[in-house]
Amino acid sequence: QVQLVESGGGLVQAGESLRLSCTASGIIFSLSPMSWYRQAPGKQRELVASINIGGRPNYADSVKGRFTISRDNAKNTVYLQMNSLKPEDTAVYYCNADYVQVYWGQGTQVTVSS
Repeated sequence: QVQLVESGGGLVQAGESLRLSCTASGIIFSLSPMSWYRQAPGKQRELVASINIGGRPNYADSVKGRFTISRDNAKNTVYLQMNSLKPEDTAVYYCNADYVQVYWGQGTQVTVSS
């Protein structure tokens, strides 16, 4: 059974930082491209950042220079370091694994107050 468990969300003020974690089980993590998506109220889910099996990251323009995605294959975990947070970053953040099929975590809420 595949499970993706996110953690690290919370309520912060604008300009502060958070680090999200997503730990995977039931997949060969080192062979799985991983991504973070987010969905704000009333909006479609959007890609925030992705990292391939070689560790190469890719970012949405809205988070470039502020967010960093990384992975630790020994811990089956992908991270999203979020710095200089803005109110528009407020959303539920979802972890995504693309391993044979696409899997999603349950989401973690990030709220940034102005």
